[in-house]
Amino acid sequence: MSAFYYRLAAPVGPALALAVLQTDETIEADFRRLFDPGTRLYVTRVPSAPSVTSETLAAMERELPAAATLLPRGLVFDAVGYGCTSASAEIGSARVAAAISKGVETRSVTEPLSALVAAARSLGISRIAFLSPYIEPVSARLRRALAEQGLETPVFGSFDEASEARVARIDGPSIIEAGKALAAQGGTEALFLSCTNLRTLDIIAPLEAATGLPVLSSNLVLAWHMAHLARIEGAVSGPGHLLDHRTRAA
Repeated sequence: MSAFYYRLAAPVGPALALAVLQTDETIEADFRRLFDPGTRLYVTRVPSAPSVTSETLAAMERELPAAATLLPRGLVFDAVGYGCTSASAEIGSARVAAAISKGVETRSVTEPLSALVAAARSLGISRIAFLSPYIEPVSARLRRALAEQGLETPVFGSFDEASEARVARIDGPSIIEAGKALAAQGGTEALFLSCTNLRTLDIIAPLEAATGLPVLSSNLVLAWHMAHLARIEGAVSGPGHLLDHRTRAA
């Protein structure tokens, strides 16, 4: 056997990580499209129930530290994102950050709730039309959490679905039709499409053209906020690039 000498290379660029629900079929593909291919993005999975209820969402808090420990050791992450909008409201942003920080070393933690609030503030908006796939108790908790952060949802609609597998298969035309109906009610400054498992990325531009409103989604704002926290210029592309342009101009 020949033994060879080697050198160690330093890590290149910021490191991001994503804690994805076991039941989520959408967010990883969206993030591969939203982030520049050179972005270091690591993914772990969080055990989650097939149905979305207040109880199953709250139960994920105890799973977060273990999921975070499965991320590569020896890295200090610039941002870790938790990919669940409704659980962020149920558990609370501070408790999500504390749970993830138990399992991994990171400079910041975010989730779609905090990301939406940050994006809305950067855009200078406070009233949104809110489209949810969730059942009423879950949607109501999320709307209360947004209201506590000064973000009103006077226009609201839902697909009233508890099954994560069915949420992931709600088609684009259905989302566009619902989004247009909500926007037509008036009195709002943007439209938000909630849930990381909802397939929204390809309909953001058509919905903006149809409604004349900025259209935000859970995955879009989460990717934007992670890049913002990690101070990665130009990392997010597609609709995320438009969001970045608007927030910097605001």
